[in-house]
Amino acid sequence: MDATTASAKQSFEQTAKQTTFAIRLSLVVGIFILIAKMYAYLITGSAAILSDAAESVVHIFAVAFAAFSLRLTLKPADEDHMYGHDRISFFSAGFEGAMIVVAALYIILESVHKWLGGLKLEHVDTGVDYIAIATVINALLGWYLLRQGRRYHSIVLEANGKHVLTDSWTSLGVIVGLGLILMTGWLPFDPIFAIFVATNILWTGGKLMRQAIGGLMDESDPRIVVQLKTVLQQETEKYNVEFHNLRNRNAGNKLLIEFHLLFHEDLSLSRAHELATNIEQEIHNAFPMQTEIISHLEPREDPDGHGEQPGKLP
Repeated sequence: MDATTASAKQSFEQTAKQTTFAIRLSLVVGIFILIAKMYAYLITGSAAILSDAAESVVHIFAVAFAAFSLRLTLKPADEDHMYGHDRISFFSAGFEGAMIVVAALYIILESVHKWLGGLKLEHVDTGVDYIAIATVINALLGWYLLRQGRRYHSIVLEANGKHVLTDSWTSLGVIVGLGLILMTGWLPFDPIFAIFVATNILWTGGKLMRQAIGGLMDESDPRIVVQLKTVLQQETEKYNVEFHNLRNRNAGNKLLIEFHLLFHEDLSLSRAHELATNIEQEIHNAFPMQTEIISHLEPREDPDGHGEQPGKLP
C-alpha cells in the first residue's frame, strides 16, 4: 500500500468514526429533548409546546433513518452496488425534509383545533424553563452537526444539523409566545406562535427536499465545475496536454469526476499515464471531500474524428 492510498484510507476511517459519533449523539440528545418537551406539554397544555414536541418526534424518526443511511454510505462497493451506496444520503435528506413538512402541517392543524376548542394553560413559567433548556441544547447540537457535516462533506449530517437548528427556532418561537402570555394573559398567543413557527419550518423542510431531488437528478454545482476547470487548465498547460469531456456529480459523500486527456502521439503510454496520475492527484488535493477520478487517455490528433473542442464542457 503506497503512502497516498494509506493516507486516503486513514482519512476515510477518521471520517467514518466522526460522522458515526455525531449521528449517534444526535439520536441520544433528541430522545432527551423529546422527554423534556413532553413533560412541559403535560404540565401546561400548550398547543405551541405540543407542536414543538411533535417536531422532536419527527426528528427522532428522521435521525434514526439518517443513522441507517450513514452506515450504508460507509459500506464499500460490492457486486450489486458497484459505485458504492453513497446516494442513499440524498434519500435521507429528502426523507428528513418530508418529515419536517409533515410535522409543520400537523402543528398547524393541532393549533387551529386547540384554538377553536378553547384555550387553557397552566404552569406556563415552568414549561418555559424546560423549553429554554431544550433550545440551548438543540442549538449547540445543531451547530456541531452542521460543522461536522461541512467538515466531512456529509449531506446526512448537514441535513440533520439543519433539522436540529430548525427545532431550536421552533422552540424559541414557543418561548416568545409563552412569554407574551405571561406578560399579557392573552391565551391566543399560544396557537398563533405555533402556526407562525410551523410556517417557518415548512420552508426549511421544502429546501431539504429540493436539495435531495437536485442530488438524485445529478444537478451540477457551478462552483465545483469552475474549480475543476481551473485546476485542469493549470495542470494540463503545465504538461502541454489538453482535456475535454469534463463531467462530475456529487454522490452524497464523495465527488465523482471524469474527463479525457489528449496527448501527442509520440508520447509513450507509460509517460502519458504518469502525467495523468499527477493531474488526478492535484485534483484530489484541490477538493477536501473524497473524490473518485476516471481519466481517459487519447491522442491529441483525434484519429477517430470526434471533433470535440479541448478544454470545454461537451
